[in-house]
Amino acid sequence: MTDEAPPPPRNRWLRLAPIGVIAVLFVALIASGQLRRLSLHDLARHREALVQIVAAHPLASFAAYFGLYVLLIVACVPGPSVMSIAGGVLFGTLAGGAAALAAMTLGGVIVFLACRTAFGDWATHRGGASIARIEAGFSRDAFAYLLALRLMPVAPFFMVNLAAGLARVRLSSFVLATVIGAAPSAFIFAGLGAGLDGVIRRHERLDASLITRPDIALPLIALAVLALAPVAWRLWRSRRS
Repeated sequence: MTDEAPPPPRNRWLRLAPIGVIAVLFVALIASGQLRRLSLHDLARHREALVQIVAAHPLASFAAYFGLYVLLIVACVPGPSVMSIAGGVLFGTLAGGAAALAAMTLGGVIVFLACRTAFGDWATHRGGASIARIEAGFSRDAFAYLLALRLMPVAPFFMVNLAAGLARVRLSSFVLATVIGAAPSAFIFAGLGAGLDGVIRRHERLDASLITRPDIALPLIALAVLALAPVAWRLWRSRRS
């Protein structure tokens, strides 16, 4: 038996280029300090100016929000939840949630393809039988596994993108599982943002009394249910086994 010949050095560097771009984006965003401004406090402080921009340039603002969200996902930096809340504040639950879901899906696909192109074959060849077994186990029911990871917040969003790329699952399974699995969190956070927008607009105090408001309480309850999903999943699996 003969091993498959490694790719030429030039092709190898070309395959690593997308991962290099992602790494540069990650370092640039962290070093710039702009991520510190991605917070609910800064969102409340600049809410009026942002709303005026959206009112004056709705399509451009929506496109800018979508592009920035995709950039955050591709750069694998923290902030998707705050971005989803911001989408609810600026565009409402439905439009904000839809934009967040589309951005998470597109950004996830970019990272997934970059990782699969750069490291998929390398991991299989270098890792030997153990990596091959993991890949085979993932691929047997990739859709259900990815859907569970998306629905249950047991791993960061970017980590699932990277792991799926290494496992070389089918792109169609990745996209469908991401759309279905990320939809609840996208619309829940956007709904929370829409509720907070009313609070900020009326200059109400941001204290514990807000949880009695239906537009705040319902998204928080939905988030709590989503957070408890891993416990329910483990109980269900243990009973099946």
